[in-house]
Amino acid sequence: MLMGSVGKVPANRPGRSIGKRKRSLFGVLCALPAAILFVVFILLPSINVFRMSLFTWSGFSDNSTFVGLQNFKILFKDMKFVQSFGNTLLLLVIVTCITLPVAVIFASIMVQNKIKGGSLLRFILYIPNVLSAVVIAAMFSAIYDQNTGLINGSLGFLGLDSLKRVWLGDQKIVIYSVAFAMIWQSVGYYMVMYMSAMTGIDREIYEAAQIDGAGKARQLFSITLPLIWSNIRTTLTFFIMSSVNLSFVLVKAMTGGGPDNSSQVLLGYMYDQAYTNSSYGYGMAIGVIIFIFSFVLSLVVSRVTWRPKLAN
Repeated sequence: MLMGSVGKVPANRPGRSIGKRKRSLFGVLCALPAAILFVVFILLPSINVFRMSLFTWSGFSDNSTFVGLQNFKILFKDMKFVQSFGNTLLLLVIVTCITLPVAVIFASIMVQNKIKGGSLLRFILYIPNVLSAVVIAAMFSAIYDQNTGLINGSLGFLGLDSLKRVWLGDQKIVIYSVAFAMIWQSVGYYMVMYMSAMTGIDREIYEAAQIDGAGKARQLFSITLPLIWSNIRTTLTFFIMSSVNLSFVLVKAMTGGGPDNSSQVLLGYMYDQAYTNSSYGYGMAIGVIIFIFSFVLSLVVSRVTWRPKLAN
């Protein structure tokens, strides 16, 4: 018995516990800088937004007055806020319903077919995502210019003068002009993400589908989409949230919210109220609505798009 026990190591020896505690401590220390940044630059400012939405304050003086939910009561009677909310929803619907399907189709074509110069084409489509939103706004402002812009110039060259428009000055079409710029900026980025997901699908699945007579469209809907659905869910939520921010920058740089508030979005209206009109408390109330709207929308999208996970 003595000889048999020699060489056995106790399962719970002190050295092993110390090593485990050291690894845990190392993990905590690695995460600590990120946690501090999150608390200082995200959590505390977010709490302050909720707090200041209950006050009237110019944002520059030391005087602030507690008004409770009065700012929120005014909000829903403010037609400019309602219009900004509607414009934001319209942009999200248009841009999301076009960008992601187009990105999926482009990705499928690039992966399934050996296109000559495919790498160059992928690079060209990805370039808009590298550009600053302000640069994109300047580009499209020039393209949409009613006198010297590319669109009206091309229409005039083709003899289609009746189709010329004041693309950023017509209340009926300005929001669609902004939407096109957002779509152009985003398609390439999501195409690359979907291409990465599609390359992980076993090629034998497609070969079996071809033997069974399934065409490209059938393969896309019956094989590709189900197998990359978790990626689509993730990018959909991320895209919606990022589009809220992108719409603010493009609208601010391209139209300033005009003409007559017809292209204004929620973040732009919040900025104007807080920093232009010196109604900081009212602006923070708009910020709270944006936060609630984004959070609820994320939950709804996550719930609606939930599917049982498939193994590829």
